[in-house]
Amino acid sequence: MIRHIPVESMHRSRPVNWLDTVFHFSFADYYNEDNINFGALRVLNDDLISGRAGFDTHPHKDMEIVSYMVKGALTHRDSLGNEGVIKRGEVQYMSAGRGIYHSEINEGDEMVRLLQTWILPDAKNLEPGYGDYKFEWAARYNKLLHLVSGKDGGAPVKLNQDVNFFAAELEKGKTLDFGIAKGRQCYIVQIEGSSEINGVLMKERDAMEAVEEDLKIKAAAASHLFFIEMKMA
Repeated sequence: MIRHIPVESMHRSRPVNWLDTVFHFSFADYYNEDNINFGALRVLNDDLISGRAGFDTHPHKDMEIVSYMVKGALTHRDSLGNEGVIKRGEVQYMSAGRGIYHSEINEGDEMVRLLQTWILPDAKNLEPGYGDYKFEWAARYNKLLHLVSGKDGGAPVKLNQDVNFFAAELEKGKTLDFGIAKGRQCYIVQIEGSSEINGVLMKERDAMEAVEEDLKIKAAAASHLFFIEMKMA
């Protein structure tokens, strides 16, 4: 089963003059009881952050938070003393656990774009932690790059949940197969460009839910894709 979710059907939020966000699920000023989560995926926000602005220090608890940078550079600081900068194609992850404070600031002049995801953890009150990973851009060129896995998985970034994140950049006309096993599901974001997934046209910033169905992907134009694969709810 697949379900195409055009970006035009998603909630657009502009709460302040420096932030322009597409909410894939209920968040902040948007609530839809039929669109709370997709399995362990609780939040996916496609954020645009203006230069010299960002999220000041604020708390989180009992959430696995992963940011995938699309454009620009974002600076992280937290109450554990961590500080880091992520750029295009890189990943920042934070296990909020029993509690953590952090800030995420665009310290440059260029607009930042990132996908911010929240994953429900497999337990509460875990030890909080932070990390980032500098993936090489070429590692996702015309193939899947495994970004994130559960604790027992093979990705360099590991979360407290049975999930897998992948990214791919396909040249126009290139194809990619993505298998979804029985009892598994996947959420796909067309970050940039366009593609056909099982014959469905995906435009930039569109999404798709896929449950127990193998996917055949063909790039209609240069195509940057993001996958979150997980066990079914």
